[in-house]
Amino acid sequence: MNPPKLPIDSARLESLTQLPRDADEPVFAQPWQAQAFALAIELSRRGFFTWPEWTRALANELKRAAERRENEDGSGYYHHWLAALEHIVIAKGLADLTTLQDRKSAWIEAYRHTPHGNPVAMADRSGDPR
Repeated sequence: MNPPKLPIDSARLESLTQLPRDADEPVFAQPWQAQAFALAIELSRRGFFTWPEWTRALANELKRAAERRENEDGSGYYHHWLAALEHIVIAKGLADLTTLQDRKSAWIEAYRHTPHGNPVAMADRSGDPR
């Protein structure tokens, strides 16, 4: 029996899944991209999820993005990486959606109050900046 045909142009999907590289090393346009990349690797290394589970989560996110025709040039790769990371962290019970949303809101607030050119410093739960 043949698998069902997907309504996604395989060339578009391929462009979404290409990890930006330079001389065989990942390329990160922003520090958060490297942090998201490293976080997925470290969580897998520590056994919170397997690498095959991670690749399925990322593939699912890339497929959804392709269906929505988002970032067809591959420019949103790390946004999809981060979305997949959020999905797997929630699915594995490492954090819930409310916690992630609260953390995003806290980061946005810290960003808005950080002088231009300075690193964003967030306070931990005790109020001390990290």
